[in-house]
Amino acid sequence: MDMDALREAARWLAGSRKTIALTGAGVSTESGIPDFRSASGLWARYNPAEYATLGAFRADPGKVWHMLAEMEQVLEAQPNAGHEALARLEADGAVAGIITQNIDGLHQAAGSHTVVEYHGSNRSYTCLTCRARFPRDAVRRMPRAADSPMPQPAECPHGAHVTDEAATARQPCVIKPDVVFFDEMIPDSAQLGALQLLQGADLIMVAGTSCEVYPASDIPWQVRRQGGKVIEVNLEPAADLQAELVLQGRFSQIMTALHESWAALRA
Repeated sequence: MDMDALREAARWLAGSRKTIALTGAGVSTESGIPDFRSASGLWARYNPAEYATLGAFRADPGKVWHMLAEMEQVLEAQPNAGHEALARLEADGAVAGIITQNIDGLHQAAGSHTVVEYHGSNRSYTCLTCRARFPRDAVRRMPRAADSPMPQPAECPHGAHVTDEAATARQPCVIKPDVVFFDEMIPDSAQLGALQLLQGADLIMVAGTSCEVYPASDIPWQVRRQGGKVIEVNLEPAADLQAELVLQGRFSQIMTALHESWAALRA
């Protein structure tokens, strides 16, 4: 860890009018959740074009639910020391809030309160037909087809069905997790929450993301357009981010040290 860079980051944090954070998959790898884009990640086994689009889900829900079953690993994950340090920075007034691309809920579990889940959450589900919403625990208790060796999609318990006129058959309504697939728009509530956090922000900490996916990748540049700066926290610097200050290393270690250094300046 570059201690000089760390102390400089603490000074920027102490002098900022409003600091926000943007986080990605790299902040949760120390909690046991592989980065989707890593060699051992989900996209190494499942082509996103075939498994992570709304079109693919509508065409073959069972196929996509096979991938979603692997995502269940995030249910057992616990926040790491980096999540906790970021939550303390928010509680201490150093950070106004977090925009996260993660769906795991670990920021909230660590104690962060102002969290915009930009790409949705796997803690709730919605029926694509009647739009009824269900908490994750309720969906896990819903009955599935017992004679199939593959994970089966949950069906809406309200009994809503759609008619396939070509097949003259009634098709069950399938429930989808409230995660943003690649061909879906960012939810209006997430866009509004992000805009509210961005308003007046003059410093953003970008942690655990390479900022390759638009529109989240534009968030640091929005802070720059407002005259602000970018601090990057990553194992490897992101080529396109061009951060003014890079803290290279493990998220948990850097965030813990940054909170301590910031607190020392404020003492």
